[in-house]
Amino acid sequence: MSPTIVKCPTCQTDVIWQPESRFRPFCSDRCRLIDLGEWASESRRIADKSPIEAGIGDADLLALEDELMQQDNQFFKD
Repeated sequence: MSPTIVKCPTCQTDVIWQPESRFRPFCSDRCRLIDLGEWASESRRIADKSPIEAGIGDADLLALEDELMQQDNQFFKD
């Protein structure tokens, strides 16, 4: 059986998928750190599939604000 070969997500170099490949799926520590940096800077992220219209509406926000103002909590009092 031939070994599984994957492409490094950063540079597209072939990487053999085996325990000896320390940085799999990356070809090197450098490519792994580049990928981590892209996630940390949010230049790479998982797309949000929820539609914007599904968010809370103005009427809901006003109702929530009214409910919070009725609570016995000095934080919301003037």
